[in-house]
Amino acid sequence: MSTRTPRGRGSGAAGLALLDGLPDIDAADVARCARVLLRRPLLRADGPDGDLLPLIHRHRGLLVELFTMLLGYRLVIERRFARLYKTGPGRDATRDEPTLSPRGHAYVALTLACLTGAGRQLLLSRLVDDLRAAAAEAGIGVVDDVADRRALTSALRFLLTLGVISETEGTVAPWQSDGPAEALLTVDTDLLGLLISGPLGEADSPEELIRLAARPGARGVEHTVRRKLVEDPIVLHSELSAEESDWLRRNQRRESLLLDRVFGLISETRVEGIAVTDPEEYLTDVVFPGASTVSRITLLALPVLTDLREPLADGTTRVSTVEIRDACAELVTAFPAAWSRAATEDLDGLTADVIALLVRLRLLRREPEERQETSVDAVAGASPRWLLSPAAHRWLPQPDDTPGRPTEAPAPRPAPQADWSLFDETGGLL
Repeated sequence: MSTRTPRGRGSGAAGLALLDGLPDIDAADVARCARVLLRRPLLRADGPDGDLLPLIHRHRGLLVELFTMLLGYRLVIERRFARLYKTGPGRDATRDEPTLSPRGHAYVALTLACLTGAGRQLLLSRLVDDLRAAAAEAGIGVVDDVADRRALTSALRFLLTLGVISETEGTVAPWQSDGPAEALLTVDTDLLGLLISGPLGEADSPEELIRLAARPGARGVEHTVRRKLVEDPIVLHSELSAEESDWLRRNQRRESLLLDRVFGLISETRVEGIAVTDPEEYLTDVVFPGASTVSRITLLALPVLTDLREPLADGTTRVSTVEIRDACAELVTAFPAAWSRAATEDLDGLTADVIALLVRLRLLRREPEERQETSVDAVAGASPRWLLSPAAHRWLPQPDDTPGRPTEAPAPRPAPQADWSLFDETGGLL
């Protein structure tokens, strides 16, 4: 299939036309495959959702065209695996591998470098020696302590979950001071060669690599905005450039249809921007509201925080860390039996967890220094200051009914007469 878009026709309309030309069952299968690839950019036959790989292979031509046309993503599909090359998120604090610390991320990069050219099998002890040598060459200090070993173990286990390495004999586990327990590792060189998505050969520094990995697709603004809609739960006009915001306003109805048809995502359009949700929560990074104490307190704190003061011109509301802490303290005090004691005994820690959750949900971001007001009525408790997204209003509780609303009394039934039978009221036989 050709990936060229007809002249004068947007790629969104062309993408919808591709699905419209399929039988309903095939169109549903393609959308299902697209969702799995978004969730599992590296999909293996023996990994999670791997049972769908034959279906992905069957529709590989159309899937490659859809991802290239709609998002500017490269897709490689083989019998054993599929690899979707997404762009990097840039400097985005909401995106991270939660099992890895910054040092763990560094060890992942060093391990990939050491595995290149190491052959199909190697001993764990040799890999650890190579890692430490590579770290020293890169100017990364290595302290052989518990924290460093834990970070290295997390990096190796992360690569195990990806299938890049496997434990042939022994296991990757924390070790004692005398060195790691020996293990024989097998390297999947095919997956290893497809893992890196950033343009390493073009970048001269880590900052440049981040910038190049996040550059827009071939269709410029269209790909940039659509990637945000697919990957981010909230897209605000205030966070887009003027050109991006104008494009989204002109195409938001078609994009809503596209998100639904191709990826099964539901969009809610408001004046300030668009919130995108997955009804099945399959593509949801953080389920909110959740069952944890932090999640429930965060939900109940939103009405308090949104009512603190009038929103700014872009719909955001200024709040301070002190005000977030006060809202948490009020909830903990008012309903002491509703929360986990471990989560609420440290109020400062609870406040930090609530802020971290709001940031990851893209409902809260730190206010830039140049926007902060110095007047005494700006924000009580001033530092640090945050901007609460207007999208927070979508989670405000709504009553199921109006309290005290009068209800109509049912019409009185006629009093039965002495000569009525059981069937008279229903029109039955007399």
